[in-house]
Amino acid sequence: MDHKKHLRSALLAFSLLALLLPAAFSFADDRGEGPLVKEDPKGVTVDDVIQRFAAKEKQFKIARENYTYREEVLVQTLDGDTVDGEYRIVFDVLFNNQGKRMENVVFAPQSSLQRIMLSPEDEQDFRTRLPFVLTSDEIPEYNILYVGQQREDELNTYVFDIAPKEIQKGKRYFQGRIWVDDHDFQIVKTNGKAVPDIRNKKNENLFPAFTTYREQIDGQYWFPTYTYSLDTLHFSNQDVKVKEVIKYTNYKRFGSKVKITYEGQEVEKTQNQQPDQQPQQPQPESAPKK
Repeated sequence: MDHKKHLRSALLAFSLLALLLPAAFSFADDRGEGPLVKEDPKGVTVDDVIQRFAAKEKQFKIARENYTYREEVLVQTLDGDTVDGEYRIVFDVLFNNQGKRMENVVFAPQSSLQRIMLSPEDEQDFRTRLPFVLTSDEIPEYNILYVGQQREDELNTYVFDIAPKEIQKGKRYFQGRIWVDDHDFQIVKTNGKAVPDIRNKKNENLFPAFTTYREQIDGQYWFPTYTYSLDTLHFSNQDVKVKEVIKYTNYKRFGSKVKITYEGQEVEKTQNQQPDQQPQQPQPESAPKK
Protein backbone atom coordinates (compact mmCIF):
# COMPACT_ATOMS: atom_id res chain seq x y z
CA MET A 1 0.00 0.00 0.00
CA ASP A 2 1.33 3.35 -1.02
CA HIS A 3 1.45 6.31 1.29
CA LYS A 4 -0.42 9.18 -0.34
CA LYS A 5 2.14 11.85 0.49
CA HIS A 6 5.58 12.06 -1.09
CA LEU A 7 8.03 11.03 1.58
CA ARG A 8 11.66 11.74 2.19
CA SER A 9 14.16 9.60 0.36
CA ALA A 10 14.53 6.19 1.96
CA LEU A 11 16.22 3.08 0.62
CA LEU A 12 15.26 -0.24 2.09
CA ALA A 13 18.21 -2.45 3.06
CA PHE A 14 17.15 -6.10 3.13
CA SER A 15 18.68 -8.57 5.53
CA LEU A 16 18.12 -11.87 3.77
CA LEU A 17 17.25 -14.17 6.63
CA ALA A 18 18.15 -17.80 6.25
CA LEU A 19 15.02 -18.75 8.15
CA LEU A 20 12.01 -16.83 9.37
CA LEU A 21 11.79 -16.47 13.12
CA PRO A 22 8.28 -17.33 14.36
CA ALA A 23 8.25 -14.19 16.48
CA ALA A 24 8.40 -12.05 13.34
CA PHE A 25 4.64 -12.35 12.93
CA SER A 26 1.79 -12.35 15.37
CA PHE A 27 -0.26 -15.49 15.06
CA ALA A 28 -3.13 -13.80 16.83
CA ASP A 29 -6.04 -15.76 15.49
CA ASP A 30 -5.60 -19.08 17.29
CA ARG A 31 -9.23 -20.10 17.61
CA GLY A 32 -9.43 -23.89 17.25
CA GLU A 33 -5.67 -24.30 17.58
CA GLY A 34 -3.96 -26.69 19.92
CA PRO A 35 -0.44 -26.23 21.31
CA LEU A 36 2.54 -26.47 18.97
CA VAL A 37 4.26 -29.81 19.60
CA LYS A 38 7.88 -30.11 18.49
CA GLU A 39 7.63 -33.65 17.24
CA ASP A 40 8.95 -35.12 13.98
CA PRO A 41 6.51 -36.57 11.41
CA LYS A 42 5.87 -40.30 11.74
CA GLY A 43 6.19 -42.60 8.74
CA VAL A 44 7.33 -39.83 6.39
CA THR A 45 10.33 -37.52 6.14
CA VAL A 46 10.12 -33.74 6.35
CA ASP A 47 11.44 -33.48 2.78
CA ASP A 48 8.67 -35.81 1.57
CA VAL A 49 6.04 -33.64 3.28
CA ILE A 50 7.45 -30.52 1.60
CA GLN A 51 7.52 -32.09 -1.84
CA ARG A 52 3.99 -33.47 -1.49
CA PHE A 53 2.31 -30.30 -0.27
CA ALA A 54 4.15 -28.18 -2.87
CA ALA A 55 2.99 -30.53 -5.64
CA LYS A 56 -0.60 -30.30 -4.35
CA GLU A 57 -0.30 -26.52 -4.20
CA LYS A 58 0.66 -26.42 -7.88
CA GLN A 59 -2.20 -28.75 -8.82
CA PHE A 60 -4.74 -26.72 -6.87
CA LYS A 61 -3.51 -23.42 -8.27
CA ILE A 62 -3.98 -24.75 -11.81
CA ALA A 63 -7.34 -26.29 -10.92
CA ARG A 64 -8.62 -23.01 -9.46
CA GLU A 65 -7.99 -21.34 -12.81
CA ASN A 66 -10.78 -23.56 -14.17
CA TYR A 67 -13.29 -22.50 -11.52
CA THR A 68 -15.62 -19.53 -11.37
CA TYR A 69 -16.02 -17.82 -8.03
CA ARG A 70 -16.85 -14.53 -6.34
CA GLU A 71 -14.20 -12.43 -4.59
CA GLU A 72 -15.10 -9.69 -2.10
CA VAL A 73 -12.35 -7.29 -1.00
CA LEU A 74 -12.67 -4.87 1.92
CA VAL A 75 -9.81 -2.57 2.97
CA GLN A 76 -10.25 -0.10 5.82
CA THR A 77 -8.00 2.36 7.65
CA LEU A 78 -8.69 2.76 11.35
CA ASP A 79 -8.19 5.58 13.81
CA GLY A 80 -8.24 3.53 16.99
CA ASP A 81 -11.38 1.44 16.42
CA THR A 82 -13.05 4.04 14.17
CA VAL A 83 -13.08 3.49 10.39
CA ASP A 84 -11.80 6.64 8.67
CA GLY A 85 -11.43 5.28 5.14
CA GLU A 86 -12.72 2.33 3.13
CA TYR A 87 -12.22 0.59 -0.19
CA ARG A 88 -14.61 -2.16 -1.27
CA ILE A 89 -15.01 -4.19 -4.44
CA VAL A 90 -16.98 -7.33 -5.28
CA PHE A 91 -16.30 -9.13 -8.55
CA ASP A 92 -17.08 -12.48 -10.13
CA VAL A 93 -14.34 -14.44 -11.88
CA LEU A 94 -16.07 -15.94 -14.92
CA PHE A 95 -15.44 -17.15 -18.47
CA ASN A 96 -16.81 -15.46 -21.58
CA ASN A 97 -18.37 -17.21 -24.57
CA GLN A 98 -14.92 -17.92 -25.98
CA GLY A 99 -13.82 -19.55 -22.72
CA LYS A 100 -11.53 -16.66 -21.80
CA ARG A 101 -11.18 -15.85 -18.11
CA MET A 102 -12.65 -12.48 -17.11
CA GLU A 103 -13.74 -10.42 -14.10
CA ASN A 104 -17.22 -8.96 -13.80
CA VAL A 105 -17.44 -6.18 -11.20
CA VAL A 106 -20.65 -6.49 -9.18
CA PHE A 107 -20.19 -3.76 -6.58
CA ALA A 108 -17.56 -1.01 -6.38
CA PRO A 109 -18.51 2.13 -4.45
CA GLN A 110 -16.16 5.10 -4.53
CA SER A 111 -13.14 4.64 -2.28
CA SER A 112 -12.91 6.87 0.79
CA LEU A 113 -9.32 5.93 1.65
CA GLN A 114 -7.35 9.07 2.53
CA ARG A 115 -4.14 8.00 4.26
CA ILE A 116 -3.19 5.17 1.88
CA MET A 117 -3.91 4.10 -1.66
CA LEU A 118 -3.88 0.61 -3.13
CA SER A 119 -0.93 -0.16 -5.39
CA PRO A 120 -0.65 -2.58 -8.34
CA GLU A 121 1.24 -4.90 -5.97
CA ASP A 122 -1.75 -4.91 -3.59
CA GLU A 123 -4.06 -5.83 -6.46
CA GLN A 124 -1.69 -8.62 -7.47
CA ASP A 125 -1.52 -9.93 -3.91
CA PHE A 126 -5.34 -10.00 -3.64
CA ARG A 127 -5.50 -12.27 -6.67
CA THR A 128 -2.38 -14.43 -6.43
CA ARG A 129 -0.15 -14.14 -3.37
CA LEU A 130 -2.77 -14.23 -0.61
CA PRO A 131 -4.63 -17.28 -2.00
CA PHE A 132 -1.58 -19.47 -2.84
CA VAL A 133 1.87 -19.16 -1.31
CA LEU A 134 4.22 -21.93 -2.47
CA THR A 135 4.22 -24.43 -5.35
CA SER A 136 6.75 -27.07 -6.40
CA ASP A 137 8.16 -24.66 -8.99
CA GLU A 138 8.99 -22.17 -6.23
CA ILE A 139 10.58 -24.56 -3.71
CA PRO A 140 14.19 -23.76 -4.75
CA GLU A 141 13.60 -20.06 -3.99
CA TYR A 142 12.73 -20.61 -0.31
CA ASN A 143 14.17 -21.73 2.98
CA ILE A 144 11.62 -24.00 4.65
CA LEU A 145 11.88 -24.87 8.34
CA TYR A 146 9.79 -27.61 9.94
CA VAL A 147 8.75 -26.41 13.42
CA GLY A 148 6.38 -29.14 14.67
CA GLN A 149 2.77 -30.34 14.72
CA GLN A 150 -0.38 -28.53 15.74
CA ARG A 151 -4.09 -29.23 15.91
CA GLU A 152 -6.26 -26.99 13.70
CA ASP A 153 -9.90 -27.65 14.55
CA GLU A 154 -10.41 -31.32 13.64
CA LEU A 155 -7.19 -31.56 11.59
CA ASN A 156 -3.70 -32.48 12.73
CA THR A 157 -1.16 -30.43 10.82
CA TYR A 158 2.55 -30.12 10.16
CA VAL A 159 3.77 -26.55 10.67
CA PHE A 160 6.46 -24.86 8.57
CA ASP A 161 8.10 -21.43 8.59
CA ILE A 162 8.98 -20.10 5.14
CA ALA A 163 11.19 -17.26 3.91
CA PRO A 164 12.72 -16.41 0.52
CA LYS A 165 16.43 -17.22 0.19
CA GLU A 166 16.99 -13.92 -1.57
CA ILE A 167 14.91 -11.06 -2.91
CA GLN A 168 15.13 -10.60 -6.66
CA LYS A 169 14.16 -7.21 -8.07
CA GLY A 170 10.60 -7.09 -9.37
CA LYS A 171 9.53 -10.41 -7.78
CA ARG A 172 7.01 -10.94 -4.98
CA TYR A 173 7.35 -13.61 -2.28
CA PHE A 174 5.58 -15.02 0.75
CA GLN A 175 7.20 -14.98 4.20
CA GLY A 176 5.48 -16.56 7.17
CA ARG A 177 3.98 -19.82 8.44
CA ILE A 178 1.87 -22.56 6.85
CA TRP A 179 -0.17 -25.46 8.28
CA VAL A 180 -0.25 -28.70 6.25
CA ASP A 181 -2.84 -31.44 6.81
CA ASP A 182 -0.95 -34.57 7.88
CA HIS A 183 -3.33 -36.92 6.05
CA ASP A 184 -3.70 -35.43 2.55
CA PHE A 185 -0.60 -33.17 2.69
CA GLN A 186 -2.51 -30.04 1.75
CA ILE A 187 -2.03 -26.49 3.02
CA VAL A 188 -5.08 -25.57 5.08
CA LYS A 189 -3.96 -22.24 6.59
CA THR A 190 -1.29 -19.59 6.01
CA ASN A 191 -0.12 -16.67 8.14
CA GLY A 192 2.47 -14.12 7.05
CA LYS A 193 2.89 -11.36 4.52
CA ALA A 194 3.87 -10.61 0.95
CA VAL A 195 7.43 -9.32 0.65
CA PRO A 196 9.34 -7.18 -0.02
CA ASP A 197 8.03 -3.89 1.31
CA ILE A 198 9.03 -1.18 -1.14
CA ARG A 199 10.63 2.11 -0.19
CA ASN A 200 12.11 4.51 -2.74
CA LYS A 201 12.63 8.21 -3.31
CA LYS A 202 9.00 8.99 -4.12
CA ASN A 203 6.85 6.73 -1.96
CA GLU A 204 6.56 3.82 0.42
CA ASN A 205 4.62 0.70 -0.47
CA LEU A 206 4.07 -1.46 2.63
CA PHE A 207 2.08 -4.68 3.02
CA PRO A 208 0.16 -5.99 6.05
CA ALA A 209 0.45 -9.44 7.60
CA PHE A 210 -2.53 -11.70 6.84
CA THR A 211 -4.09 -15.07 7.64
CA THR A 212 -5.79 -17.15 4.93
CA TYR A 213 -8.12 -20.04 5.74
CA ARG A 214 -9.06 -22.77 3.27
CA GLU A 215 -11.96 -25.14 2.83
CA GLN A 216 -12.32 -28.31 0.80
CA ILE A 217 -14.15 -27.71 -2.49
CA ASP A 218 -15.75 -30.54 -4.49
CA GLY A 219 -14.38 -33.00 -1.95
CA GLN A 220 -10.78 -32.64 -3.11
CA TYR A 221 -9.36 -29.12 -3.52
CA TRP A 222 -8.39 -26.99 -0.54
CA PHE A 223 -9.17 -23.54 -1.95
CA PRO A 224 -8.88 -20.25 -0.05
CA THR A 225 -12.20 -19.00 1.31
CA TYR A 226 -11.30 -16.26 3.80
CA THR A 227 -8.37 -13.88 4.32
CA TYR A 228 -8.14 -11.56 7.33
CA SER A 229 -5.62 -8.89 8.22
CA LEU A 230 -5.38 -6.37 11.05
CA ASP A 231 -1.99 -4.70 11.08
CA THR A 232 -0.24 -1.37 11.50
CA LEU A 233 1.89 -0.09 8.62
CA HIS A 234 4.86 1.94 9.82
CA PHE A 235 5.43 4.70 7.27
CA SER A 236 8.22 7.23 7.69
CA ASN A 237 5.97 10.03 8.90
CA GLN A 238 3.07 8.17 10.53
CA ASP A 239 1.62 4.77 11.42
CA VAL A 240 -1.56 3.62 9.70
CA LYS A 241 -3.75 0.86 11.14
CA VAL A 242 -5.23 -1.26 8.36
CA LYS A 243 -7.90 -3.95 8.26
CA GLU A 244 -8.47 -6.26 5.29
CA VAL A 245 -11.15 -8.89 4.74
CA ILE A 246 -11.20 -10.94 1.54
CA LYS A 247 -13.80 -13.63 0.89
CA TYR A 248 -13.82 -16.19 -1.93
CA THR A 249 -17.23 -17.85 -2.41
CA ASN A 250 -19.47 -19.74 -4.84
CA TYR A 251 -16.73 -21.92 -6.37
CA LYS A 252 -18.02 -23.76 -9.46
CA ARG A 253 -16.09 -25.86 -11.93
CA PHE A 254 -16.23 -24.42 -15.45
CA GLY A 255 -16.36 -27.12 -18.14
CA SER A 256 -13.45 -26.76 -20.53
CA LYS A 257 -11.01 -28.79 -22.58
CA VAL A 258 -8.34 -28.34 -19.93
CA LYS A 259 -7.63 -31.52 -17.98
CA ILE A 260 -7.28 -31.18 -14.22
CA THR A 261 -5.35 -34.01 -12.59
CA TYR A 262 -5.35 -34.96 -8.94
CA GLU A 263 -2.80 -37.50 -7.68
CA GLY A 264 -2.12 -38.61 -11.27
CA GLN A 265 -5.77 -39.07 -12.31
CA GLU A 266 -8.05 -36.75 -14.23
CA VAL A 267 -10.80 -35.26 -12.10
CA GLU A 268 -14.33 -36.00 -13.30
CA LYS A 269 -15.88 -33.01 -15.05
CA THR A 270 -18.93 -31.33 -13.58
CA GLN A 271 -21.72 -29.51 -15.37
CA ASN A 272 -20.71 -26.25 -17.05
CA GLN A 273 -21.55 -22.92 -15.54
CA GLN A 274 -22.84 -20.64 -18.27
CA PRO A 275 -20.70 -17.51 -18.78
CA ASP A 276 -23.77 -15.29 -18.84
CA GLN A 277 -25.15 -16.68 -15.59
CA GLN A 278 -26.40 -13.89 -13.34
CA PRO A 279 -24.10 -13.35 -10.34
CA GLN A 280 -25.41 -13.82 -6.85
CA GLN A 281 -25.88 -10.79 -4.67
CA PRO A 282 -23.16 -10.04 -2.08
CA GLN A 283 -23.67 -11.74 1.25
CA PRO A 284 -23.23 -10.03 4.64
CA GLU A 285 -19.80 -10.28 6.23
CA SER A 286 -19.46 -13.29 8.50
CA ALA A 287 -16.89 -14.92 10.77
CA PRO A 288 -14.08 -16.95 9.15
CA LYS A 289 -14.59 -20.60 8.44
CA LYS A 290 -11.75 -22.97 9.02
